[in-house]
Amino acid sequence: MAAVRPLVSIYNVAGEAAGETALPGVFSAPIRSDVVSFVHKAMSKNKRQAYAVSMAAGHQTSAESWGTGRAVARIPRVAGSGTHRAGQAAFGNMCRSGRMFAPTRTWRKWHQKINVQQRRAAMTAAIAATAVPALVMARGHKVDAVPEIPLVVSGATDMKKTKEAVELLNKLGADADINRCKASKKLRTGKGKMRNRRYVARRGPLVVIDSTNGIDKAIRNIPGVEIANVNRLNLLALAPGGHLGRFVIWTEDAFAKLDTIFTSNPSNVMAVPDLSRIINSTAIQQAVRPTKSGGARRVAKKNPLVNRTAMLKLNPYWAVVRASEKKAEEDRDANRAAKKAASRGLKAVALKAKRKAASKAYFAMVTSDEYAKPATFKAWVPPPPGDGMPPRSTSEHGDAAPAGPSAVP
Repeated sequence: MAAVRPLVSIYNVAGEAAGETALPGVFSAPIRSDVVSFVHKAMSKNKRQAYAVSMAAGHQTSAESWGTGRAVARIPRVAGSGTHRAGQAAFGNMCRSGRMFAPTRTWRKWHQKINVQQRRAAMTAAIAATAVPALVMARGHKVDAVPEIPLVVSGATDMKKTKEAVELLNKLGADADINRCKASKKLRTGKGKMRNRRYVARRGPLVVIDSTNGIDKAIRNIPGVEIANVNRLNLLALAPGGHLGRFVIWTEDAFAKLDTIFTSNPSNVMAVPDLSRIINSTAIQQAVRPTKSGGARRVAKKNPLVNRTAMLKLNPYWAVVRASEKKAEEDRDANRAAKKAASRGLKAVALKAKRKAASKAYFAMVTSDEYAKPATFKAWVPPPPGDGMPPRSTSEHGDAAPAGPSAVP
């Protein structure tokens, strides 16, 4: 809720305080940023234009599937021959020059309905937020030199020259915010700059009037400054982007008319949001009944097959049985481990003895004097298993004797 005060100063065209007026009740409405964001998002959808791809896009060719039996996919293929296009796949969204998946249609649901009470709550919240300097500054407006917020001006509706309007805004301290908008002008990113919206800039003050005698033409050419009618206030202008705290300059007649337009405003559900303070207050504690004590409490039933304590209540001897079962299980595991270790140990000893004997035999063979003589080499190397051929005879020089009958008579 905005910081409600009974009176607001009225400033003349010279920038001096010229009177006071009562603050309208709409400024005491609850500030709901969630409602404002929701309604703003829905309202911004109501100015969209329908768009869609062409109904014939991707189907502007004669294509038919070749069917099965030709070792190719059954996607439709372009007919004809003599060109690279013939035989190419067509129509599918995975194909070159094919249609997109789920082509867009113009008969989509572009607009969105908004509940009347939600719209009213968002509007009153946006108006109330314009009277909170912290929210106005948090939104980015430069209002350090502004004498008061909300800012009410009298005698400004008769201005018809932009020069006069700029002079008034300078006297009211709004020139810093206007300069901020001027410095923020830059090219729009994307294709929007080719669609008659080439530049973007920040939003500046919003001037709210009741009737115009030319002030709308005097203000419309000032960068960032916008004008609105109090009878047709729009949430898109009061909270651009769904962000509360627009810097608003009210004319005196528009400010006075707020009470007639917003007669019934939303109220806070709780006047004091500190719930613990309310509950612990003396008035509430004297009215509430005392705390009950000593009542029987329901105990949840526990499964004795899962819960140890419940089983011991039913069968105290279960602990002894369970301990014996656990000890027997541990003994079985220990015996099994011992047998496995013993078995592995015997096998390891036998393998170690076998390897040692083989190593000794090989060492004896290598270090023997007979090892270098081919005649005695066959004594060290056993014949291959399954070989029934007799050993070959050797000559006195160690060469193998020729096969067949001897050449010596």
